[in-house]
Amino acid sequence: MLVYLHIPFCHRICPYCSFYKHTPGATPIPRFIDAVVAEARERITTIRNERSATAPRTLYLGGGTPSMLSPAHLQRLFEGLSEVLSLDSLDEVTLEANPATFDLAKARLFRDLGVRRVSLGIQSFDPATLRTLGREHDPGQAAEAVRILREAGMPSVNIDLIFSVPGLSLDSWRATLETTLALEPDHVSAYNLTYEEDTEFLASLKRGHLDEDEDRDAVQFHLAHDLLTAAGFDHYETSNYARDRHHSTHNRGYWQGEDYLGLGPSAVSTIAALRTTNVADTDRYVRMIEAVGHATVESEALDAEQLRLERLALLLRTKEGVPLEWLDADDSQRLIEAGLARVAGDHFILTRQGAALVDPIAAELA
Repeated sequence: MLVYLHIPFCHRICPYCSFYKHTPGATPIPRFIDAVVAEARERITTIRNERSATAPRTLYLGGGTPSMLSPAHLQRLFEGLSEVLSLDSLDEVTLEANPATFDLAKARLFRDLGVRRVSLGIQSFDPATLRTLGREHDPGQAAEAVRILREAGMPSVNIDLIFSVPGLSLDSWRATLETTLALEPDHVSAYNLTYEEDTEFLASLKRGHLDEDEDRDAVQFHLAHDLLTAAGFDHYETSNYARDRHHSTHNRGYWQGEDYLGLGPSAVSTIAALRTTNVADTDRYVRMIEAVGHATVESEALDAEQLRLERLALLLRTKEGVPLEWLDADDSQRLIEAGLARVAGDHFILTRQGAALVDPIAAELA
């Protein structure tokens, strides 16, 4: 089982981000941390007693900005989690971090608390693109954050990037990729910008202030693929590239259909084909945990076909692909003849060209 913990706090709300987040507000952070630990204790104990899932094997702290928590808050959180999770025995402990939210002492604390992988939300080394994305760091701070993590002895460092941002030229995207490679990360996640509901970016797109361009998407996707794979990275999922032994165990678990437990406001869980969703309101989340021990507001039993379709869409993004037997023979053959897919053994795998079109292909095969 995978465990995801959502920390909703951010210093600034990025205009493209659709995840539940907010600046620190009326709910005291220590009270929030106590609620998260209480939820973890209740949910994990119940799961173990019912034997409806395997023992937790990864922990991923996302957000929001987990790295903005103070050292005292981080210690309080990890000490509480250690009462219900054997952190040392987990396969992977990841913490999302933003540049300028930690120094060397704090990075060393991450390591001492058991974090073994940091996913650093840099997004770009181009100043204009950072301004468009509403990021609060500059390229120099981003590069320094990587160096700090290395000096702190962090075993694995991922750099998050976003491409096809309006105004981002191919030369600027190339420069960002080359700067990324010069910093020698262990993993790179390169995401195509998408316009999500309830974001400022979508509203700007509808007003005509921002634009979408499928050709730009494809060209910048292929440039990332070519430069990163030439540098020795394994392109193991549409948006993810890893050096040897630095693939994300947690994310691979999602793609392969493992059960996952979500903790915190807005977090989603899928355990034994039952999907539950927590309330997307930090104050209500804390009050519900304190009152009834959980914050679930939605619950849905998934049938075998729903699970199959979800797994198909996720596995299609991976280099292993999907079993041929899951697909209609005519649909798969048409994509193969178009040069968008190939067959390896009994699996259907997208080609370099097909990978850039994974979302429409997944919709076609569903």
